Amino acid sequence: MQDKVLIVVHQKHSTPGRVGELLEARGYHLDRLCPCLDHPLPPDPSEYAAVVVFGGPMSANDDHCLAGIGREIDYTNRVLDSGVPYLGICLGAQILARALGGSVTPHPQNHVEVGYTKIEPVPGAEEMFEHSRFFYQWHREGFDVPRGATLLATGTGSFPNQAFRVGENAYGLQFHPEITLAMIHRWNLGGGHRLHLPGAQPKRAHLKGFELFNDGIERWTNALFDRMGLFGVPLSHAEAAE
Repeated sequence: MQDKVLIVVHQKHSTPGRVGELLEARGYHLDRLCPCLDHPLPPDPSEYAAVVVFGGPMSANDDHCLAGIGREIDYTNRVLDSGVPYLGICLGAQILARALGGSVTPHPQNHVEVGYTKIEPVPGAEEMFEHSRFFYQWHREGFDVPRGATLLATGTGSFPNQAFRVGENAYGLQFHPEITLAMIHRWNLGGGHRLHLPGAQPKRAHLKGFELFNDGIERWTNALFDRMGLFGVPLSHAEAAE
């Protein structure tokens, strides 16, 4: 049994937030790498129980100017071919879409999604969203659902595609289940200019949304890990690894 999860981030101080905390609670060790800072990606994804690719300020279309993004797009196909579970969050979902030939584009009227919004599961995917239908958003681009993928949820705002699945265990999410209260404060401080764009909610709405929806999102994330086959590392195995 693999006891490591590969965490791919896009800035020096980025963290996996609540997603990382919940994975560690299941006994997984996190291997955090940043290809945009020239960290090499491990050649064999099967060394890991899963690969999780997080968000960032760049675009999935920046492979022409950021070598790290190009490497991630190529690596995503390697992960899919290996059968290792994949979770792409925001930019990570857009990288998954690009790897499969889909497109990633900004809103034509420069709208963003910033703050908590409601998503709607497509028919047949209602059970997946029994724990929450409200999630934190922080993005200015959206993805087309690539060929061969299954749409799971749509949005009620300016970006219609919110979640999709590829095969049995690869997921792309436009929203951020990893968000913590500290991350909300940090993102609002560092990206405060986005709060003035169409579609953005004021910070007080972000804080109220966290109060209302955080517990449900945590249950939703744990249920997603179960769907991906990430049931946890047996205690004896985790202790032996230490």
